[in-house]
Amino acid sequence: MVIKISPSTKSVGFWSAVLATIFSLMYDIGQIAEWIGLMGSGGGPENASTPLGIVVLLTPSLFLGASFLLLIVSIHYLSSPDRKIWSHSAVVFATIYAALISINYYVQLAWVMPRLAAGRIQGIEAFLFTPFDSFLYAVDILGYSFMSLSTLFVARAFTGKGLERIVRLFLTANGLLLPFLALQMYFHWMIWIAALWAVTFPGSTWSLAVLFRRMGTEHLTHETQA
Repeated sequence: MVIKISPSTKSVGFWSAVLATIFSLMYDIGQIAEWIGLMGSGGGPENASTPLGIVVLLTPSLFLGASFLLLIVSIHYLSSPDRKIWSHSAVVFATIYAALISINYYVQLAWVMPRLAAGRIQGIEAFLFTPFDSFLYAVDILGYSFMSLSTLFVARAFTGKGLERIVRLFLTANGLLLPFLALQMYFHWMIWIAALWAVTFPGSTWSLAVLFRRMGTEHLTHETQA
């Protein structure tokens, strides 16, 4: 079936999917490097990041928030009327995610990291990003819990076979990581299952980029034949 979407929706959808893939892979590489001890944190998920680690991990994560939100909005614009309740709900959850992590990461990069690098942490202890044991870490996993909800809901907007089925499976898999994200503060071992995000999320965004690109081709072909 030929799907008609506006050129602007195709463009924003495709490029936001590409950027979300790039930013998520940059984060994945940085996280692996930190966990194996290449950034001075001591390795593993329990140790707090060094100033270098904060920059490497949180810079792409900050940009990921905006690109993911734009991607979900683009999906909403191509959803069929009977599926818009799912995609609209996904936009709501993605907005909460983007707001939470954007505030968190900007505070870390612009305020906490320079003081941490200078050794001036007195008075900002409550804002240090300590895994499993800090206010802002709790905010972070809450944000990513809302991201998982967003992908779980937006998966329902895709009902076709082939590439749409692949998109739906990746998005659903990412959504099912929700309990392993939300409950990490209580059960630290859950981070190892939540780490599957490194596969499910870029898999979702890259397959969406391909889908948007193919939709563009089909639309142009339809217009030519018309």
